[in-house]
Amino acid sequence: MKINVLFSNIFLDELYFTGKTVVVIDVLRATTVITTALANGAREVIPVSTLDFAMKISGDAFRSQTLLCGERNTKMVEGFNLGNSPLEYRPEVVAGKSIIFYTTNGSKSIVKAKFSKNLFACSFNNLPAIANHMTLLNEDFEIVCAGTNGMFNLEDAVCAGILISEIRKLTDNVQLSDSANASVILSTNNTKNLFNFLSATEHGKMLIENGFEDDILECAKIGTTDVIPYYVSGTMKRL
Repeated sequence: MKINVLFSNIFLDELYFTGKTVVVIDVLRATTVITTALANGAREVIPVSTLDFAMKISGDAFRSQTLLCGERNTKMVEGFNLGNSPLEYRPEVVAGKSIIFYTTNGSKSIVKAKFSKNLFACSFNNLPAIANHMTLLNEDFEIVCAGTNGMFNLEDAVCAGILISEIRKLTDNVQLSDSANASVILSTNNTKNLFNFLSATEHGKMLIENGFEDDILECAKIGTTDVIPYYVSGTMKRL
């Protein structure tokens, strides 16, 4: 399988992803939240790319069974039920619920790749499960780093590199693009203490400034769940 990493998809058309297999990464914090919500019993997570669309579909939904969730500039949007902290998505809050989910970077990246043949969400929490699944799938795939406001960020690139390294432990049938090789190189020096690493990134520092240091600790945990979020018919569900 050939693996390519996109450090940003801002310049790509949605049709670029048609027929491709894609893994989206937004470590801080969208793909961590999606994985956590599904692991804790949410029926589905519906990623949206605009606040207006989030509000529109929430108005059409069964309110008792739907939560309007996400963030803008790290903080919960006024009028939303939950923000973008994985710690908020507890079983007693999300079990059986449909979650309409808007974030500055992660949900937009998933929507951008909606025409993919296969589309998965990866965080450190479910990284070993994703690595195992991609190895079994044995297809070329693209890793999309959500980045920050369309720009490169280090945490998503490092997560991509660690994912690739885990896959290479499971199979020799791997070819890497230059960007995939770069991700692996970046990850080799940043895996000893993921909490310290994430805390030192630009986005990590912003989260700490806004009171979300505990979120970083949660996002830094590797292999806490085997849940694989899979995009189907506009929603992320458990595979």
